[in-house]
Amino acid sequence: MIITVAGYKGGTGKTTTAVHLACCLQSHAPALLIDGDPNRSASGWARRGEFPFRVVDERQAARYARDYEHIVIDTKARPDPEDLEALADGCDLLVVPTTPDALALDALGLTVEALQELGSDRYRILLTVVPPKPSRDEEEAREALRGLPLFDTSIRRLVAFQKAALAGVPVYQVKDPRAHLAWEDYQRIGEAIYEQVRRDPEVREGTRPGGEAASAPA
Repeated sequence: MIITVAGYKGGTGKTTTAVHLACCLQSHAPALLIDGDPNRSASGWARRGEFPFRVVDERQAARYARDYEHIVIDTKARPDPEDLEALADGCDLLVVPTTPDALALDALGLTVEALQELGSDRYRILLTVVPPKPSRDEEEAREALRGLPLFDTSIRRLVAFQKAALAGVPVYQVKDPRAHLAWEDYQRIGEAIYEQVRRDPEVREGTRPGGEAASAPA
């Protein structure tokens, strides 16, 4: 399957989401993370340590993609309409992370509006960097997003993610008393994605959006 992570605003955990979704998919079959963000954040993260999957620059994607069963694509922030259309059409699911603050939700609205204009329904919204209670940010964001495709699980705001990026490893490998909670959040999201995409008839029949045959894994 091909999972793309995209959004109109930086600082929403886009690269963190791409990295940990690749970890989740790697547990099912070989996974590749394609770094399409001009900042090359995922590549820098990988260079500082070690991932259980391969990370390649988007310019190397054609060479390596055929060798992997699952692909996660980290994209640049605020793609233009043409790029967004290509991203939405070229994946099995577009994951759109957003923090639960007003500015991020405004930017998310632009993303959703653009996707709706394209007639795309292959996307789900993921709330990230969610502050702990007694903050009501998550509840208020979910109310604001009512009626849109939204993951049931949110990603908590935990310092373990920052430690993981600095160490160059997934969050479950850092020494932090709450690292396991951070990883559990992404495991729930990863399994939800895996089951949703597997139910898609195009995936079951071995085709990708647009009717093209999927590349067989090596």
